[in-house]
Amino acid sequence: MKINKKGTLFHKKCLRACVYGKKVVHLQAFCIMIEYIKGILTDLNPTEAVLEAAGIGYGIAITLPGYSALVGKEAKGEGSEAKGEVVKLFITEIIREDTHEIYGFVTKAERQLFELLMTVSGVGAATARMIMSAFSAEELRMLIATGNAKAMAKVKGLGPKTAQRIIVDLKDKALKLDLGGDPTEIPMLDVEADTGVKAEAVSALTMLGFPAAASGKAVDKILKNNPALKVEAVIREALKML
Repeated sequence: MKINKKGTLFHKKCLRACVYGKKVVHLQAFCIMIEYIKGILTDLNPTEAVLEAAGIGYGIAITLPGYSALVGKEAKGEGSEAKGEVVKLFITEIIREDTHEIYGFVTKAERQLFELLMTVSGVGAATARMIMSAFSAEELRMLIATGNAKAMAKVKGLGPKTAQRIIVDLKDKALKLDLGGDPTEIPMLDVEADTGVKAEAVSALTMLGFPAAASGKAVDKILKNNPALKVEAVIREALKML
């Protein structure tokens, strides 16, 4: 049975999973879980999107590829006068004793990849989001499919052993995800020119847990070599340096 509440879809019988404490828990009948949230995008930064649905504003943690997909879709105006494109994000909930976090993804396949990462020992929600911000879903699937643990291990908090564990545990499962294209073919990155991104990039990096001073130095170095990078590209490069 499904209950549709003006843009927020709930399931009473869940076939997926949520994270409770440090474990991925497969939810049984009679639980209530958010499948997706659909509403007006009222606020956006590289780490969070706020969707308003049925008068409720949901603060949703996102990845950098998600941010790229949402840029330009923010509502114009405020309150009841706000008008904008309706946005839909597929949701994973992280439930612990002291927190209730919501992560959102533009496609079901991206969400599934995020949840698969969290099934690997040593990979929590924060690390999974870091991985999916350092690489697009297509790039990450390619790294797993080709066994490129060296590139994956550059992500903060991962390390070579965990990167190798991700490859071993998820190779077959990742290949089955429908992300489009050949999973063993390196995708071409399309980065358009932009300026004035330093403050936003440093802010996003500090929100991800990096020191402001180190973030500033990394961003300065990246922009010195390529001042035309967009903010999401700068952050992705910085994640490989910090």
